Amino acid sequence: GWYVPVIYNEMVKNWRENAHVNIATILVAPMDAYGNFNLGITVGETKALVETADIVILEVNKNMPAVNGVENYINISEADYILESSDYPLQELPSRDAGGADAKIAEHILPMIESGSCLQLGIGAMPNRLGKLIAQSDIDDLSVHTEMLVDSFMDLYNEGKITGNKNIDRGKMVCTFALGSRKLYDFLENNPAVMIAPVDYVNDVHVISSIDKMVSINSCLQVDLYGQVNAESIGFQHISGTGGQLNFVQGAFMSKGGKSFLCTASTKTKPDGSVESLILPYLPPGGIVSCPRYETQYVVTEYGVANLKNKSTYEVAESLIEIAHPDFREELIRNAEKQGIWKNTSKLL
Repeated sequence: GWYVPVIYNEMVKNWRENAHVNIATILVAPMDAYGNFNLGITVGETKALVETADIVILEVNKNMPAVNGVENYINISEADYILESSDYPLQELPSRDAGGADAKIAEHILPMIESGSCLQLGIGAMPNRLGKLIAQSDIDDLSVHTEMLVDSFMDLYNEGKITGNKNIDRGKMVCTFALGSRKLYDFLENNPAVMIAPVDYVNDVHVISSIDKMVSINSCLQVDLYGQVNAESIGFQHISGTGGQLNFVQGAFMSKGGKSFLCTASTKTKPDGSVESLILPYLPPGGIVSCPRYETQYVVTEYGVANLKNKSTYEVAESLIEIAHPDFREELIRNAEKQGIWKNTSKLL
């Protein structure tokens, strides 16, 4: 079907000013003594959606945890219909252990995280692996400000690594939605250490950048030699929306002592068994620029970390080729020469 490209933090404004909804059906926790239905594990843009809908239907599920936060409930006066569901289990995100490239990427990032940092982790096996490495390390006094709250944060909290000593929302693990195991959902139930909030606050670049030592860690699909990052498509095949990745890339870099990491394996194996590089001369037709070249800070593969900030186009290409798979480096150099972004004085020659 058709896809509407939008950055996640703009959805609140889009619903309130640019869209009209006939019927909104919202999954909620059981009503409290004050007539409020907690939105549970997802706040996002829900309140704005409810405000603009002609008809609001609340589906009550006893398995939805009541999560502490801001604009995190709907009052019975705002609902047109209340539906008691069959209390089916909430969708869970299976936890995968990282191996191979993901494990090496996590190991490269670990030494670059300081005690006192505030973490944003994306989805996937690599962030899970990194969370385990942090739990086993000397890194401590961590905080959380993240779009998605995953099991890794719960595990770090239980290990005593998360204190919440950040300079805003002190003591709170801030997110706009949570996705993980049932154990995570039970952890969220009325937990005073958690603050779920609308996405136009959580993913606001100005909010993110105001947090000292903000560290953003996300995955991507392809990076080209100009430093352009694609996290949305493989050619003309649409894979995912970008969510708040760009917001956190910008905000973390602007943060005092902050760092932004975009991570990918250096290669992928295609269905026919052939291997292709994910560090490319240029993005292929259909490749989406999720993060423009002037915003990219650290790119990480299993071969190392490339810092692209404050570098010339030649230096950017050289840094990326250094972390590409060795089998593709000569070819990438030849392409960089053709594209006019290479110097024969390179240390790689």
